[in-house]
Amino acid sequence: MNTNHIIITEPQTKEQFEAYYLTRYETLRKPWNQPLGSEKDDQENDCIHIMAIKENLDVAGVCRLQFNSSSEAQLRYMGVKENTQGSGIGRKLIEYAESRAKEKGAGIIILQARETAVDFYKKCGYSIVEKSYLMWNEIQHYLMKKILNN
Repeated sequence: MNTNHIIITEPQTKEQFEAYYLTRYETLRKPWNQPLGSEKDDQENDCIHIMAIKENLDVAGVCRLQFNSSSEAQLRYMGVKENTQGSGIGRKLIEYAESRAKEKGAGIIILQARETAVDFYKKCGYSIVEKSYLMWNEIQHYLMKKILNN
């Protein structure tokens, strides 16, 4: 897939947010038989939502940027549709999120990576801090971080 035709944006309309949350559910919850609604938490209104849109307006990937403090941002709910993985969409989402984090004054960004995504995040400049938690008794996560150069 050519990522030149991918637009990284923040959802604005009700329809865009519906497509954004549906992609989050389909990539991060549905494969593990989690209920619809489990893709959201109580911090949604305080975060920056980011989505990758293809030429045909389909959402290819999503992520959320939240701020844990004035200096620390956290990348959460990162999901790229399986048929577009490996095409650079995830990297574009991260670059956009890091740019927005820097704009807001964050000097560090952290994330909880699923074991299968650790190598991807390492390629994006993140390093493992520690093995963290096991989600649903089967998905190992690792706390990772990156210092943002302003």
